[in-house]
Amino acid sequence: MAYDYIIAGGGSAACVAATRLVRDHGARVLLIERGPARTARIIKMPAGYMKYLAREDYLEMHQTVPQPQLDGRAPIIPQGRALGGGSAINAMVYMRGQAQDYDAWDAFLGGQSGWSYADLLPHFRSMERNAKYNNEFHGVSGSLWVSDPGYTAEMTDAFVLAAQGQGIAYNPDFNGAQQAGVGLMQHTIGHHERCDAVRAFLSQVQDHENLDIVTGALVTRILVENGTAVGVEYRKDGQMVTARTDGEVLVATGTYNTAKLLMLSGIGAADHLRDHGIDCVSDLPGVGENLQDHHEVPVISTINRPAGYYGEDRGWRMIRNGLQYLAFRSGPVTTTGVEACAFYDPDGGDRPTIQLYCAPIIYLDRDISGYSPTHGVTLTSCLLRPKARGTVRLRSADPEDKPLVDCRFFGHEDDLRLTIKALAFARQVLATEPAASLISGEMLPGAEVTRDEDLHQYSSKMVKTNYHPVGTARMGRDDDPMTVVNKELRVRGIDSLRVIDCSVMPLLPSGNTNAPAMAVADRAVSIIRDSAGQPAELASL
Repeated sequence: MAYDYIIAGGGSAACVAATRLVRDHGARVLLIERGPARTARIIKMPAGYMKYLAREDYLEMHQTVPQPQLDGRAPIIPQGRALGGGSAINAMVYMRGQAQDYDAWDAFLGGQSGWSYADLLPHFRSMERNAKYNNEFHGVSGSLWVSDPGYTAEMTDAFVLAAQGQGIAYNPDFNGAQQAGVGLMQHTIGHHERCDAVRAFLSQVQDHENLDIVTGALVTRILVENGTAVGVEYRKDGQMVTARTDGEVLVATGTYNTAKLLMLSGIGAADHLRDHGIDCVSDLPGVGENLQDHHEVPVISTINRPAGYYGEDRGWRMIRNGLQYLAFRSGPVTTTGVEACAFYDPDGGDRPTIQLYCAPIIYLDRDISGYSPTHGVTLTSCLLRPKARGTVRLRSADPEDKPLVDCRFFGHEDDLRLTIKALAFARQVLATEPAASLISGEMLPGAEVTRDEDLHQYSSKMVKTNYHPVGTARMGRDDDPMTVVNKELRVRGIDSLRVIDCSVMPLLPSGNTNAPAMAVADRAVSIIRDSAGQPAELASL
């Protein structure tokens, strides 16, 4: 069977695109996802994802190359691996970023590009079914449920008040008129269950005769004939399968694997491809460049009473919380465990450069010797717009091999400077009432660690991803040699091939990237149909 569109990847962007193409335009679509068709039932519960944070059931663990600026550390950076992608396994935070982010995209593309904040806001609104807001910034007619957490810890409430005591204004809506401030984050949760991209979108067309979904399959190559993408090859159950399209191939395999797939298909820097014995069909040196990712460093303190979530997932408390959730859809299971944050600039500017999360637990992404689990709180400072740029390269020509990821965390001195200033502010918040009365002592970095050089060493030891990589197949102007896709998301030098995921973002949005990923895909479908001469009004998704 020949398809109108073949979508490589089955994450958030792919689910949005497939749904609109099938539902609104009657297209014949093949969607190919490397992970399983569904995740464990417990992950549908808002708190359930925490059981899988360090497991590979639904994650692909990318280990970066050793980082000289981190004293040789090679951080682990996961990427979702299931139908629904990151939305099926993430912490469900619904955050769009700042209007300036998208206006910067527009300026980068030369203006009037269709990628400004004003251009993207209708896409955000059309997808959204907000349980709290219905105004110029929010929609209520879409199928992506967005709501406040169903439960907040005492420590969360204390953090929100303490941050205000440090001069951060309360903000009830980070996706509204402005982002700066402190408050609760909204999440993609509906009726106290995860609302991932499968539930919100793909479920509308999952049984449609025009949609074929293949899971557990790895796309190994885009087929290019005479400069035109005509299909893909993928491996499933040890067998190679070829699928062809009469229309277009859409790539949405995630920032790391999108760059990898393009290069495996002969699209990338010719010298790099030649090193791996791959014939170059389009010499695009920008493929795999421009990698950006949010990264964070924590301040962790113990607390003097059960004001957070330590022990709530074990023993009798776990049974009690589970029964409360099943019977009443209430209690700690209705929250992701990370309910609040603050957006601010340590340098005192109006535009936030730090997202300070409050996790009412001791949150470490790996074992640290000498520390035992106990009641605690983690304030982790996420750098919103890092200046360093990393890369993605091929490890080999074998599609089964993971790509080489060079994250470059703290690869720019200003990234480290802001992080160290943010650690000082996090300490100030914890020393402010009502948080101060709950704190019994600082665990990390430790009260004695105060000098910048010591905080530098600590930050290098502790910095981790916030799971938001973008940029490795970035949009750009026609006169920019590093452009991979144009403003219509067409891959330079190849007809009938577009990229529609976070890898096209020229600049990292100032916030969690799942909502922007879906907006990019929704915008992509509008562009695709317009270019096909079939314009359509933006319908609620």
